[in-house]
Amino acid sequence: MKTPAENPGFDLAPFRVRRERLLARMAALGGGIAVLPTAPECTRNRDTHYPFRFDSYFHYLTGFGEPEAVVVLVADDKPKSILFCRTKDEEREIWDGYRFGPDAARERFGFDEAWTIGDFDARFADLLANRPTLWCGLGYDTDWDARLMRGLNTVRANARAGAVPPHSIRDVRAELDEMRLVKDETELAVMRRAGAISGDAHRRAMAATRPGRFEYEIEAELLHAFRCAGSQSPAYPSIVASGANACVLHYIDNGCRMSDGDLLLIDAGCELDGYASDITRTFPVNGRFSAAQRDIYELVLAAQAAAKEAIFPGATWNEPHDAAVRVLARGLIDLKLLAGSGDAVVEQGLYRRFYMHRTGHWLGRDVHDAGEYKRDGDWRPLEPGMVLTVEPGCYIPAAEDVPEAFWNIGVRIEDDAVVTAGGCEFITDTAPRSVAEIEAVMREARERDTPVGNSAAQEDRNAAA
Repeated sequence: MKTPAENPGFDLAPFRVRRERLLARMAALGGGIAVLPTAPECTRNRDTHYPFRFDSYFHYLTGFGEPEAVVVLVADDKPKSILFCRTKDEEREIWDGYRFGPDAARERFGFDEAWTIGDFDARFADLLANRPTLWCGLGYDTDWDARLMRGLNTVRANARAGAVPPHSIRDVRAELDEMRLVKDETELAVMRRAGAISGDAHRRAMAATRPGRFEYEIEAELLHAFRCAGSQSPAYPSIVASGANACVLHYIDNGCRMSDGDLLLIDAGCELDGYASDITRTFPVNGRFSAAQRDIYELVLAAQAAAKEAIFPGATWNEPHDAAVRVLARGLIDLKLLAGSGDAVVEQGLYRRFYMHRTGHWLGRDVHDAGEYKRDGDWRPLEPGMVLTVEPGCYIPAAEDVPEAFWNIGVRIEDDAVVTAGGCEFITDTAPRSVAEIEAVMREARERDTPVGNSAAQEDRNAAA
């Protein structure tokens, strides 16, 4: 995967600042050496690989997007950062594309030293000797775990020559999780752009949806919009779920034909320069909500509004979820889908029949991003710069004790929220959210009568179906 470093406007300063912050934190805790490899390449079938996607922790510190790379940080009286990467190889570049090589990578990405990845094992033992602590991420990659242990054993074998191995191992990812949880302005700018791209893609999907089309055709509209706007890939497999499929939380088959009268739930977001967006919208395939669909949709929308109001500095992580649950519980009682008092429905968890997930998660370089949700047993307070999703939902499969008008209605509304000094900013507002906005987008598309997809191909599939 190409990285922003290959663009003239690439700014290495944020990556250098992050390395310096981590080095300072390591020094405050006694010093040592940190080792973070990027992700391995994965074979798809035979000699074909999946598109490479760098490790989020590695890229957070480096901005370097090539495979077969490791960053080493040395925290002592002369702190330094070292990159190990693939050698410059003009023959391989003919087949696989441009490589920086150690010299160009050192200059471009601001490292103190850079060596070939083939030098790593020999140099690592020397770097490891006489350091008090090895900072690494054990348990994520067994091959790398073994490689690090070989380095430790090499130092131990040289004990009689005066080499002293680290006396402790610490989880470097725990430190990076805290750093990654609060985004800097560079990160927020990328995430705002990713949110806008994804929001526009959802608008395109609404305009393209018609009864008789297939879910995968709408998925194609999303992918088209992502790539045309400069996104490198989806942030996760897109969920395009019509009718009863919308009641399956992680439905990704996207293979069904959409029917008049169904709702379509789309959970999809792009990845831009290593940062994820995550949006869900639900709308009627035929462009008009039925009365029951509108009731559930408006209920979920009210729950989201209540959750948003609960997001501000000092509020705890769970407060938005609690606010959404209270609204949903009251609404489900009013619609006679549940019985009892609002307090009882919440306290007994009866609402979980129709709302079984939480209202959000951290968002950043990973869709479910790094960072703990509790500290010392308590939900952690929100701080400016944190980014989270706000995604209440309601899922009602067909059942004998449910009025038929509500059967197979699945609604989720999800936006990406930045905690600001004054409260909360949704960065995905380009995706229509209200009933009026959604129906207007779909009505205008039908008035133009120019669905985006391949109509000839659609006619062939309709005939086959």
